[in-house]
Amino acid sequence: MQKMKPFQINVAQDILDDLQVRLARTRWTDEPADAGWNYGMNPAYLRELVDYWQHSYDWRKQEEILNSFPQYKTEIDGVGIHFIWVKGKGNGARPLILTHEWPDSFQRFYKIIPMLTEDSTFDLIIPSMPGHGFSDPVSLPSAETARLWGKLMTEELGYTNFYAGGDYAVTTSLANQYPEQVKGIYLTDAGYPNGTEDWSQLTPAEQVFGQQIQRWFYAEGAFNMIQSTKPQTLGYALNDSPVGLASWILEKFYTWSDTKGNMDNSFSKDELLTNVMIYWITGTINTSIRRYAMDMRAMYAQGFPAPVQPVTVPSAVAIFPADSDTPKEWAERRVNLQYYDKLPKGGRFAALEVPELYTDYLRKAIKTLEEKAL
Repeated sequence: MQKMKPFQINVAQDILDDLQVRLARTRWTDEPADAGWNYGMNPAYLRELVDYWQHSYDWRKQEEILNSFPQYKTEIDGVGIHFIWVKGKGNGARPLILTHEWPDSFQRFYKIIPMLTEDSTFDLIIPSMPGHGFSDPVSLPSAETARLWGKLMTEELGYTNFYAGGDYAVTTSLANQYPEQVKGIYLTDAGYPNGTEDWSQLTPAEQVFGQQIQRWFYAEGAFNMIQSTKPQTLGYALNDSPVGLASWILEKFYTWSDTKGNMDNSFSKDELLTNVMIYWITGTINTSIRRYAMDMRAMYAQGFPAPVQPVTVPSAVAIFPADSDTPKEWAERRVNLQYYDKLPKGGRFAALEVPELYTDYLRKAIKTLEEKAL
């Protein structure tokens, strides 16, 4: 029996009023002279952004944009799931479920929805992950989210087979749990070496990649360590301070995107603040970061390091230059690689940052996978 019901975002005004009070009463910390992005969040950029947030940003306008897409809520195995469902016009659209990551939201994909549905290429299903946004505030490991996605697609929406893309952990787990239903997956990375691989079995390109990832984790991986081990400690601060929340989230948008030293090169302030607002108004930052700990505990439960199950479902991987520079050999090791490409621009949030390149990738990849399946 379907539990699916139409849904519209309608944030209570008292939540928005409280936000304005908190922004106005921000207790700013000290700031190194000419800090830039060298210590994390850029103080000058953050102050500029918060001023815009207070005096120019219009949540109701952004709410209207998000509500222009048909949204639904349903319950699967006791977990409330929010999702966008837009059917391609005409016949022959392929169902595609796209999973966002952290620290973004279902909003990541809003630009590509008309690009991929106007020409009937896809039926797009874009859920909010459990613990994020308008889904229930529960933290689940990626494999459990993938299981819920399989039920959403087959039992709730009635698709006998479908495609999947977005978050690596959820998408690959979905393919492995539902190999008969998932016809293909579309990724922007293929996971990372964790130091447990047999180094002698890696190609020179893979060895270089492993060294790059190790250096990256030393320089940029502090967020991963705390969210995988002590997320509750961090959660209180982020849930209480909108400026703290924006700082924690948006530093990642800067670092993981093709900004070339200027956030405005990749995102508008409205786009960035709307993503932050989705976390703020739903109070889900704590449950979202706790997913890292849930995944880590699931890995330990299997014996650490957990064995990586290669994906047998036909797979496509596109690499964006501001994201990890995954070599083809590594992608072939992790998935059944049928399509591989390196794009000229973009980063981790490619669907939001460079939507034309991302949609072009999906169209080319699905054509290749379907041709090879004949």
